[in-house]
Amino acid sequence: MQIVAERALTSRSTLQRVESGDHGVSIGIYAAVLHTLGLLDGLRNTAHISNDEVGQALAAAALPKRARSSRRDRH
Repeated sequence: MQIVAERALTSRSTLQRVESGDHGVSIGIYAAVLHTLGLLDGLRNTAHISNDEVGQALAAAALPKRARSSRRDRH
């Protein structure tokens, strides 16, 4: 545990908070620990837009219903 904390440039107590899922720990610390453990790709895959159905639905809802071209674009 001490070695992982040192390689992640954090303290052992912060690493314990990460292990317990403390939401008060910054995402940067989580990323550093995941990187140290060779698991950072898992975070990348979790945060990928293709895995975010709610985000995709919100983005689609924000698109305009119709697009109009200006008169200049038509000539």
